[in-house]
Amino acid sequence: MKDIYGLLTDPSVFEVNRLKPHSDHRYYETLDEARRQESMKWRHDLNGEWLFNYSENLDSRPIGFETLDGDCSQFDKIQVPGHIQLQGYDKPHYVNTQYPWDGHEELKPPYIPTKYNPTASYVTYFEVPKEWDGQKVCISFQGVETAFNVWCNGTYVGYSEDSFTPSEFDLTEVINREGQNKLAVQVYKWSTGSWLEDQDFWRLSGIFRDVYLYTTPKTHIEDLFVKTPLHHNYQDATVEVDFTVSGEEATISANLMDANHQVAASGMCHVVDGRSRLTLQVENAQLWSAEHPYLYQLELEVKVNNQVVEAICQRVGIREFKMINKIMHINGKRVVFRGVNRHEFSATYGRSVTREEMEWDVKFLKAHNFNSVRTSHYPNASYFYELCDEYGLYVIDETNLETHGTWQRMGAVECKDVTIPNGRPEFLEIILDRAKSMLERDKNHPSIVIWSCGNESYGGENLYKMSQYFRERDETRLVHYEGVFWDRRFNETSDMESRMYAKVEEIKEFLDNQPTKPFILCEYTHAMGNSNGGMDRYIALEDEYDMYQGGFIWDYIDQALWSKDRNGNPYLAFGGDFGDQPTDYNFCVNGIIYADRTISPKIQAIKGAYQPFMIEVKGSGAEIYNKHCFTDLNEYVIKWQVEEGDVVVAKGETEASLAPLTRGFIELGIDVLPSAHEQVVTVSIHQKEATLYAEAGHEVAFGQQVIEPTQKENISREIKSFTIAEGDVNVGINGDGFEVIFAKNLGRIVSLKYDGVEYIHQPNLSLMPSFWRASTDNDRGNQAPIRMAQWKLASLYAFHESMDIHRHEDGLEVIFNYNLNTMPISHAMVTYFINSYGQIRVTMKYDGVEGLPNMFKFGMDLAIPADFDTLTWRGFGPDETYADREFGARLGTFTNKVADNVAQYVIPQACGNHTGVRFATVTNEVGQGLRISGETPLSFSALPYSAHELEAAYHHYELPPVHKTVLSINLKEMGVGGDDSWGARPEPRFEIPADQSYEYSFTIEAVRP
Repeated sequence: MKDIYGLLTDPSVFEVNRLKPHSDHRYYETLDEARRQESMKWRHDLNGEWLFNYSENLDSRPIGFETLDGDCSQFDKIQVPGHIQLQGYDKPHYVNTQYPWDGHEELKPPYIPTKYNPTASYVTYFEVPKEWDGQKVCISFQGVETAFNVWCNGTYVGYSEDSFTPSEFDLTEVINREGQNKLAVQVYKWSTGSWLEDQDFWRLSGIFRDVYLYTTPKTHIEDLFVKTPLHHNYQDATVEVDFTVSGEEATISANLMDANHQVAASGMCHVVDGRSRLTLQVENAQLWSAEHPYLYQLELEVKVNNQVVEAICQRVGIREFKMINKIMHINGKRVVFRGVNRHEFSATYGRSVTREEMEWDVKFLKAHNFNSVRTSHYPNASYFYELCDEYGLYVIDETNLETHGTWQRMGAVECKDVTIPNGRPEFLEIILDRAKSMLERDKNHPSIVIWSCGNESYGGENLYKMSQYFRERDETRLVHYEGVFWDRRFNETSDMESRMYAKVEEIKEFLDNQPTKPFILCEYTHAMGNSNGGMDRYIALEDEYDMYQGGFIWDYIDQALWSKDRNGNPYLAFGGDFGDQPTDYNFCVNGIIYADRTISPKIQAIKGAYQPFMIEVKGSGAEIYNKHCFTDLNEYVIKWQVEEGDVVVAKGETEASLAPLTRGFIELGIDVLPSAHEQVVTVSIHQKEATLYAEAGHEVAFGQQVIEPTQKENISREIKSFTIAEGDVNVGINGDGFEVIFAKNLGRIVSLKYDGVEYIHQPNLSLMPSFWRASTDNDRGNQAPIRMAQWKLASLYAFHESMDIHRHEDGLEVIFNYNLNTMPISHAMVTYFINSYGQIRVTMKYDGVEGLPNMFKFGMDLAIPADFDTLTWRGFGPDETYADREFGARLGTFTNKVADNVAQYVIPQACGNHTGVRFATVTNEVGQGLRISGETPLSFSALPYSAHELEAAYHHYELPPVHKTVLSINLKEMGVGGDDSWGARPEPRFEIPADQSYEYSFTIEAVRP
């Protein structure tokens, strides 16, 4: 064996004695066993508790532990599969584009750290199953990060890199069939492969996927490749299967079974010189798509001398994915990807994701209107593709390749001598090996429609050669690579124009200039923290341009790991929390769901943006656009209802036909009668029957129409008795069940009582002008807090320059003119009018000033005691909404706990806002509280913290104990944006320029039980 350092730094050596990659089919002794898909008798699981030794570098690794008499008595124990960093050894380390050794050691490819290269030495013992006597014995490692050596009974077996595809070795000549065998594995965190695995993820290591022994019958289908060309206008199909067979001459008999277990086609082929091809003709074929993931089962029996020696049940999805007139088509229809990038990730297990977590992910995506996934940025566990086949998701399967840090530094693109793979010949075979390992394992999954050459690895000849390999080996799929955007030397590497985070206008510019390729966004609407604003602008492009074919949100799940704070309480940790430096901190938490697989409020908008029907409610029915390619509206149920306030005054349910990709008016018989109250008509579309991922009745789309109330008559009320008391320092008004006091010296309201209950919790949050929010990740990324810093000071340190008091026959009017402490000087005038019923009408007015930065919001904040912890609002919901993220929300009346409005974005930030708020109440356990209503709809939130407290905390456990409920009562709040998180701002129409004038009014009154 080559010396270890030389082995780990030689790009030409990426495997030693590793077996050829092959399809991931399962095989059995009999067809009955194959049909049941039981545990394979020809596999022997080695997962479980192994002996383990940890070393910080190569020099300190144990020598000779792999020998039969090697002493392992001092070894610890560890679970396989699993990352060592999540079991008490080494530490998790997060970086994005920079390499983890940056600043520790000066290195260039292919060299690796010497001082710190965590080395994991594993030992386990096994016995070969007796029934395998006379058969070969191999071992399969489904995923080991990043490089490893294997020994069996002290004999060197082999070596492999590529963390995310199987590595298999033949143990036949080194095993002891009569007793115990010693298996030793040594895993190295850093190798040449580490330069090729610079993905935006935690740097973890170890045996993190399944390990098992396997055998095969003496005559065995080593590999099979299913293709399904379509004919006669997509009506009929040919199922072609190429076999590679080891052993004796044999025949293969086949039945293609439909979903009703009926034979759709049958045939037989002969094996000659280890090769065979089966061809089956299928008339009136049922086609596979994400909408209708129809799967046939190909039942195969391998016979030698007319005796069955092996049986296989291979699922087959008949479909055609190809480019037609510069547009990608699935089964003859233009496809639009409504997708997401998915890292394999678990807050508990890292990338050692459980089957249950994979199942949850696929069900979640389907239930929320996703139709596609990009496996960013490496092949996933095989089971995930099986689920995508079964549930229906289009997949971009991505090669395990990213070299971002070798060509882009702090945002600057610099192609230098360290850039790999580029055209460097020594890196050609190592990347081709990764592509081959992925394709050969995954090629029979109909869900996979595109092969990807990897991610963010610049350009060059090597990547072009990889793309050509994909095309030559598999003509049934297209090839993707975004990196040609940065390097056009080999533009034909990618069959489509793929970009990341392109702005809408940039996309239009490309599509308006006679493009030769369709356009997709392999990453867009960066979901970091409170984000995904403006996503609807990208969805609109689907109908504007045929060559715009959708995109993949970045990304699916927050990459945060469970840890404990100094008090022993669990929390979700991000980069830097483990003392991992260098780091990119919270840039690993960009998920549309949280790391613990709870759902973030962003999903409301995304499900709405991706809904497969557009519904415009009008008149007695709805104009509906069916975005499906293959599904008629009649496969769903249409429901409608008319709400007047909280009361449903009419409703109905029906079914109707509307062909795929067509628009039409659906008559529903809706008759809205005039009312003095606002009415909302909702039309929604629901699943007729239960599916694998949702119950019958699950809503897939909705639309609403708001019917304005008829003109209300002004009803005069008698003036009740009240008293105004003006002293030297204070002025107040009190009446039946209320009292309000203003302090002349402080320039603000200092007491607000209803029925003897004091609502002013602290004077600096007593209905004062507020222009600040706790900066979101996107805000920080575009430096908004730096640009807008004056408005934080204005929100904390505004002071009144004048106070006017006016007595009226029906109440008290108090006017404060606030100097907002900005430069140039700006003012806000706040007028309070308290009537004889104790209702407080508040008006805030601001005259625009040139030369000031935009505001985060325009409104007022009020802190009340924390006992008022139940929020009810009529507006958009049920989850938080923002000016640029209202899509997917519905107008209604909703109730939750104030604490529930604190979204669990890992760094506390602005959250819990609700737009379109007609009124909101905040009450205590007996139903007492305040009601706030706007003369026009408000932007409103109720949280247990002020914006400044949220912003001061770096983790949720750093937030202070709850002592108050903070009401933020705003005319408007800036959008959250999300085109990217490192510079993009919300659309101008969702910003709040300070050179414009603003005025709004709202009323505060008591809520009584």
